[in-house]
Amino acid sequence: MHGEYKVPGGKLVVVDVEVAGGRLKDFRLAGDFFLEPDSALDDINAAVNGLPAESDATVIADAVRGALPAGAQLLGFTPESVGTAVRRALVTAPGWRDFDWEIVHEKAVSPRMNLALDEVLTSRVGEGRRRPTLRIWEWEQSAVVIGSFQSYRNEVDPEGAARHGFDVVRRISGGGAMLMAAGQIITYSLYVPASLVQGLTFADSYAFLDDWVLQALRSVGVDATYQPLNDIASPTGKIGGAAQKRLANGGVLHHATISYDIDGQVMTEVLRIGREKLSDKGTTSAAKRVDPLRTQTGLSRAEIIDSFKTTFRSLTGAEDGSITPDEYADAEALVESKFATDAWLHRVP
Repeated sequence: MHGEYKVPGGKLVVVDVEVAGGRLKDFRLAGDFFLEPDSALDDINAAVNGLPAESDATVIADAVRGALPAGAQLLGFTPESVGTAVRRALVTAPGWRDFDWEIVHEKAVSPRMNLALDEVLTSRVGEGRRRPTLRIWEWEQSAVVIGSFQSYRNEVDPEGAARHGFDVVRRISGGGAMLMAAGQIITYSLYVPASLVQGLTFADSYAFLDDWVLQALRSVGVDATYQPLNDIASPTGKIGGAAQKRLANGGVLHHATISYDIDGQVMTEVLRIGREKLSDKGTTSAAKRVDPLRTQTGLSRAEIIDSFKTTFRSLTGAEDGSITPDEYADAEALVESKFATDAWLHRVP
């Protein structure tokens, strides 16, 4: 069995392994990483050989770490990435180019419609009725989008939202509240089958599914990095954040919002951002946590979106696609039955 894992911001880890008697055997590690001393490669191979085939990525990583000689240096990869590559080999997980992708970038719709489309298109991919898809959002109206499990009253100042023209909506994925000012953010969704992230931990899947956008950002001069669990950052501040939802039918939604421009004062008047939220960020100012792309690149929002599409096409072979009339119809029905209801918005008061 053969497995590969590209470390976000790092190198490619390649493994070949066999299974006999419920144990891993003939394990061989390769890749374009750096490792010193050379003999550490043999130590890693020996550590993995003989492990139970059901060992998860953490167990494999611990075995690799324990076998490394004192002073060993791993550059561009980690023991955890070896574990991930092994798990992907054992479940024969496909890569990006094993799927037929499309890119969708269509008309602006309401915040609720954008959220409903996420659920509908993820479900269609899970059912096999739609190709895996990257969708770039466009917004008819600014909105505060709160996470599925967040308290409405703890996260949003309704008076501030109304004063600044922000609708308040709730998405199906977890995570924190996002201030989505129309024309000032870039939001994208990936609708993928669960097989694409087989063998990855939930945390690792965030890094895996956002690696392409890090490459796109670097192509326009932004030194973008992934910050666990779900932040995209640069040396001068946070750029954006991601969230996921996995449906029972095998569809996976991964969406992210990246700040193109931002009014820090408006953010503090619309969102309730407490000191506890900031305590691990090394700052006392919510506005200083975010450094938008406009100031970092000098490019228009459209130019940056074009670079996103170009990068994604180069990595996946994606073609331009569209949302079908029946998908729009299903989303409109879901807006009425779910996303526009007080029961959904205030499901966590």
